[in-house]
Amino acid sequence: MPSTSRFPFVATALRDGAWLNAERARAYPRILFSLAVMISIAWLASSPGGLDRQGNPIGADFVSFWTASQLALAGHPALAWSIPAHWAAQRSLVDAPLGYTAFFYPPPYLLICLPLALAPYLWSLAIWLAVTGYAYWLVVRRMFPRLEPIAFLGFPAVLINCAHGQNAFLAGAVFGAGLVAMDRKPALGGLILGLLAFKPQLVLLLPFSLCCARRWVTLAAATISALLVCAASYLAFGATAWASFFSDARIARLALEHHLIGDEKMQSVFAAVRLLGGSIELGYALQAIAAFGAISALFLLHKRELHSSAEPAAVVCACLLASPFLLDYDLALLAIPLAWLTDQGLQSGFRPYEKTFVLCGYGLPLISRTVAGTFGLPLAPAVIGAILLCILSRVFWSEAGPTSRFMGESEDAATSGLRGAAPSP
Repeated sequence: MPSTSRFPFVATALRDGAWLNAERARAYPRILFSLAVMISIAWLASSPGGLDRQGNPIGADFVSFWTASQLALAGHPALAWSIPAHWAAQRSLVDAPLGYTAFFYPPPYLLICLPLALAPYLWSLAIWLAVTGYAYWLVVRRMFPRLEPIAFLGFPAVLINCAHGQNAFLAGAVFGAGLVAMDRKPALGGLILGLLAFKPQLVLLLPFSLCCARRWVTLAAATISALLVCAASYLAFGATAWASFFSDARIARLALEHHLIGDEKMQSVFAAVRLLGGSIELGYALQAIAAFGAISALFLLHKRELHSSAEPAAVVCACLLASPFLLDYDLALLAIPLAWLTDQGLQSGFRPYEKTFVLCGYGLPLISRTVAGTFGLPLAPAVIGAILLCILSRVFWSEAGPTSRFMGESEDAATSGLRGAAPSP
């Protein structure tokens, strides 16, 4: 009898989330942020000469950006997509054998990277993370001013992006700023969103969403903006750079399909299928089904409410779910849907399972690669899909079903856990 009685208890705990009270909601981000700071200090202290214990430079992926800049500044931008030349530039950076870190980005991203090699590598990395991280912080705080700042700083995706020296801060800042601006200034929002041409795999469903929402001005402005940055990169680097990029795109596809990046690092449905032993064909088929499901979610959202407050959160989730090429640091974009759900829960009460899925999404970047690599269990597609369903649930059944605050506490006590002072405009 005791063993069988545990199941209703577990189901109730997952549904109501009574265990996630205001005190714990304050404590978890602080613990994670403190751990991140200690890990960063220990990592830097154990990296003499800028090399970590594995012999890789600090911010390992940033090596690709910095050396691509170095080649472009030397007058050879097309060599950023030449594996022999790009790899040679990476090996010459440090006196140690290095594996190759590819540059799979289109030429507009080389425009962003162009000034990086003007500063020494470590200084350039520090400036890159500081500038893009501050932009990411400003945008997310602007979107959700009621939430406590430590909730963003403790988000594990922040540490992961810093450790890789990657560009998820930049992608999140541009994506969030564009989605926020398009309500009041549709043309400006579109111009900002068009800058995501530097990472098109993250915005595969954005044009569809803008069409469903009848945001024609934003769509036109985004198209013009994307074409302009592509034209600017063409003028800056020439046709050879674009030809080299398209040639390199075939290698990127092979890297995705044949475990060259590491399926445990990838967070997509395609990578989940490959990690579980499925064929390439099955991976693409299920990825297409996931993308169709995300498209359907956006269609239903816009049909229900044309310009819903849930739109930015739903668009980000749908785009993450639709992309076959998604890495763990890209989960920094999950801050937008997670913050929206939390903000809504603090205002009107949490719906069943919301606390559980918000906490799962918050901790996902911390454990997804380890769980996938150690146990062969891909978590990200299921968690991202569940968060998208929570968003849709709020839109379709906002007035139905039970809700809860942080259980057993007053409204003021509940909201104080995650709310902070709103920044000045």
